[in-house]
This record gives sequence, structure tokens and C-alpha cells, in this order.
Amino acid sequence: MREYDLSAARWRKSSYSDQNGGSCLEVSDNHPGVVPVRDSKVPHGPVLTVPATRWTTFVDAVKDGKFAAA
Repeated sequence: MREYDLSAARWRKSSYSDQNGGSCLEVSDNHPGVVPVRDSKVPHGPVLTVPATRWTTFVDAVKDGKFAAA
């Protein structure tokens, strides 16, 4: 498993995150080939790094409503 130095990463909250403090996903931009993702409620916790192409596919699916609540 490859490790990334994210000590200087700038995080932004997903526009799909709950504005009431729950379900908060943060991502960090400008990391070639990967998108680091973390839970904003645990900023010093684990970070998931997703290949950028797969992240794009995931975001497109969310925008298309493929994960809409039943």
C-alpha cells in the first residue's frame, strides 16, 4: 500500500454533506492520480485514498441519483 504525505493537505467539505454536523465527507484536491477522503468529524483519523478515475465515476453516479435514499 502506498502512503501519501497529506500533512499540508487542504480539506473541503463535500457539497453533499449534511449541514447539521452529520454525514460529513471531506476531500483534498490537487494530488496527482488520487483523491484523499476523510470523515470531517475525525480530522486526525484515517484517510482513504481513491484513484482519481474511480472518484470521478463515483461522483458522476451520485450526481445521477444512483445512490438516492429509498
